[in-house]
Amino acid sequence: QVQLVESGGGLVQPGGSLRLSCTTSGFTLDDYAIGWFRQAPGKEREGVSCIRPRDNSTYYSDSVKGRFTISRDNAKSTVYLQMSVLKPEDTAVYYCAAGPLDYGLGYLLLYYNGMEYWGKGTLVTVSS
Repeated sequence: QVQLVESGGGLVQPGGSLRLSCTTSGFTLDDYAIGWFRQAPGKEREGVSCIRPRDNSTYYSDSVKGRFTISRDNAKSTVYLQMSVLKPEDTAVYYCAAGPLDYGLGYLLLYYNGMEYWGKGTLVTVSS
């Protein structure tokens, strides 16, 4: 059974940091691209970052480039999102999802609507 479970969310002050984890099971990490998405209240879902574990290629949206870092630990079947210099506008539910390797990571993150498996999300709140 395929599962993606996010963890690590919470309340953090502006300028602070958090590390999110996406722990996967039921599939081999190298066989998929893994993306982080977020959805703020009243807003559409937004692609944040994506990684191809097979070759460690990464992609970031303009809104998080330079502040967030995506990485993976194949031995733990886990993908991480290290978030730094957090802003109130980063407040959202963060989801990880597994998608096909057939597309470029930018397309997968920003335009593709067919991610195959999704986690249930973890809430990140940036507030003083």
